Formats: sequence, structure tokens, C-alpha cells
Amino acid sequence: MSDPVIGVDVSKAWLDLACRPDDPVERHANSPEGVAGLLARLGRPQLVVVEATGGYELNLVRALHAAGRPVAVVNPRQVRNFARARGRLAKTDALDARIIAEFGALLRPLPMPSPPQGREDFAALVARRRQVIDMMVAEKNRLEHALDGVRGFIAEHLGALKSQLANLDAAIALAVEADPQLCKRRDILTSVPGVGQLTAAVILAELPELGSIGAKQAAALVGVAPINRDSGAHRGERHIGGGRPSVRCAIYMATLSAVRYEPGLKAFYQRLRSGGKRPKVALVAAMRKLVTLLNILLARNQHWKPQHGC
Repeated sequence: MSDPVIGVDVSKAWLDLACRPDDPVERHANSPEGVAGLLARLGRPQLVVVEATGGYELNLVRALHAAGRPVAVVNPRQVRNFARARGRLAKTDALDARIIAEFGALLRPLPMPSPPQGREDFAALVARRRQVIDMMVAEKNRLEHALDGVRGFIAEHLGALKSQLANLDAAIALAVEADPQLCKRRDILTSVPGVGQLTAAVILAELPELGSIGAKQAAALVGVAPINRDSGAHRGERHIGGGRPSVRCAIYMATLSAVRYEPGLKAFYQRLRSGGKRPKVALVAAMRKLVTLLNILLARNQHWKPQHGC
């Protein structure tokens, strides 16, 4: 019999731990002392499953990695869909912890790799840059319809965000240069026409598995693998979904450039378009090709050359 899976429901203030359905749920503070107490309650190394909660789970994940504990961070929507499928419609912290444990026990998500020492700050910088971009887009949308009385405040905030963005870009570049392994992987990624420094930074920070996994798994992690939508005799259209949205967005922007300047991807895209594929369908297929190419180059530890085109 496999070891039990621990489910932890994470909030800003609390960590609710559940194992077996009939066991009581333990509550620990989401603080260094609470995390230490939770770790002390764990038995032999067993999978701990937590939901991604916008950063509230990071202290626990770091501590689990430091203690050599396997930990899987899962999409909250997947857990909620799993709960609905099993008829668990009520929602409390204790019930959520139990359903996370049940989800982990039945589906056995893969533990996330331990981040190399010193790279958590780099990942945090990349995440912060994405947050700043999101805020800038929101402020620009507000500015378009703002009344005169508030336009100055929005413009002032946009100026501050632009300054912060420039500082973040510099900090990200310095963080990569300070890490020889990151620097080497960055150079491999940016050797492909269309892949810029910031696209490479997103991939390095948020898709560290690239180069050590298969092509299908890489496509699934990015969210560009086609998903079947069939039922009985009906064959629905295939759509992409899931994966890591920030990486998918970065790959999308890189592909827009790569289908113009990378010979293999350019020929592949044009062939699909000539065959009647819609632009969006052809572009998504080119995104998968680009992910596969980057995965191969990182796995082989070699830079792009024209003969390696798709």
C-alpha cells in the first residue's frame, strides 16, 4: 500500500493539514513557527499536495524542499472540479484540506523539482515583472475612459510602474548573469530567432523542467497540447488549455517573431496556412514546434543552428 498523501489547504493566516478522510484536520499558523510545527507532524517522506494560492504557499513549499519532502503544487481549479465530480459541493478550510488529500491520493501529481539554490529570488523578480505588466494594462484601460479629475493620478501611477519595470528588467538580467547555469541556458534559448531575453527569463523561471522532459509533456506544461473533446460518436474540435499561462503568453509572443525569422518555423507555418489552416490554428501549431525545438536544444546543451529548424 502506498504512503498516504498529505493535503494542505493554504490561506494567508492558516495551514490546514489533512491525511485520511476520517482523521481530524490539523490547523497550523502560516508562519515560520507554524510551518515548523507542521513539518514536525509529518511522518516518513510522503507526498504533500498544496494548491497554488498566489504566493501564500511559498514558505511551506520552501520548507518542504529544505526538509527533503516531495511536494506538488496544483491548480486550484483542478481540485475544485475534482470536488464537484465527487459531489463535494460544500467548502470550508477543513473540507478543502481533505479534498486536496483525496485528489493527491487518487491522481498522484508529480512533485515539483527543488529550485536550485539562489534562484527563488530570480523567479520572484520574473513574477513581479508580470504583475507590473498586468497593472500597467489595467491602468491604461482605466485611463482611456477616466474623467479629467482622476487622469493625472492614473498617469502618475503609470509613470511609477514604468520606472519599476525598467528596474525589474535590469535586476532580472543581472540575476541571470550572476548564475552560470542560468546564463548558459539563457544563451541557448535566445540563440533561436524570435526568442528574446525576457521570453527566456520567463521560461527559465517558470518552466525549469524544459530540457529534461519529453515533447508531449513540455507542450502540456505550456498549455499548447490539443485536448480532445469527444463524446460517443461526436468528435469535437481540439482546443488548447491548462498549463502555465505566463509561459504560454511568452511563447506566443516569441512565435509571432519566430514564424518570420526562424527558417524551419516559417516554412512550417506557411505550409499550414497554404493548406487551409486558420491563422490562429497554424500559430498554435507553430508554438508547439517552438516548444519542442527549445526542449531539444536544452536537452542537447547546444545552440540553435539553421539545420536544427523544425
